[in-house]
Amino acid sequence: MTDSPNRFSVEGRVACVTGASSGIGRALATALAEAGARVVGIARRAEALEAWRAETDGETAAIPADLVDPAEAGEIARRAAEPFGDPEILVAAAGINTRQAADDVTLDGWRTTLDLNLAMPFFLAQALVPGMRAKGWGRIVTFASLQSERAFHGGLAYGASKGGIAQMTRAMAETWSRDGIMVNALAPGFFPTELTGPVFGDAERAAANAAQTCIGRNGEMDDLVGPALFLCSDASRYVTGQVLFVDGGYSAK
Repeated sequence: MTDSPNRFSVEGRVACVTGASSGIGRALATALAEAGARVVGIARRAEALEAWRAETDGETAAIPADLVDPAEAGEIARRAAEPFGDPEILVAAAGINTRQAADDVTLDGWRTTLDLNLAMPFFLAQALVPGMRAKGWGRIVTFASLQSERAFHGGLAYGASKGGIAQMTRAMAETWSRDGIMVNALAPGFFPTELTGPVFGDAERAAANAAQTCIGRNGEMDDLVGPALFLCSDASRYVTGQVLFVDGGYSAK
């Protein structure tokens, strides 16, 4: 049994969150900081990162970086360790959805989607694993999707990247879990973010998505906090290689 009085605690842990300037990444970076983790937020937009820091209680640092080029993962990992030491938690929330129909997918759009959504989470995790391994403890949380398992119109490249995330998460878990590093994925349903703006901008479509859930509503950011803290804490010490759908039961119907 764990000696921790609160196995869901992340107090004192060092967390690295990509996509921390907006949407789900920002919400989870804030939640981790408010739960006592020392959080390094990484995103492309420096001003938005600083706004996040100004509005967040707790120890935080911001690293502006373009996450589209996986060749930069090693340098980003090095910078992420500067404020508080080697990160023990990685939440890889940065992502893009070009929403190009299959006949309109471009090579540039394909490469950007796969590099940001799939390649960067792996190579950044790979670069951070030595620090986690040295501590004998680590948590990596990737982001899958409803499209990890089903097709949506206009989501060919995005769906390919998210299908890859599900399998990559399992493969990383198989490789690193014996070192005390648990690797899991969250698969959100429909949440209001910049990425899902076109969905929520269509009231009829948003209502149809809500009706598809078992609960009868679309997601709210706070719905992701509990599952994320679970996967980032000692509470998940025997959970690895899993995709946890946080979708109100959308995928159950």
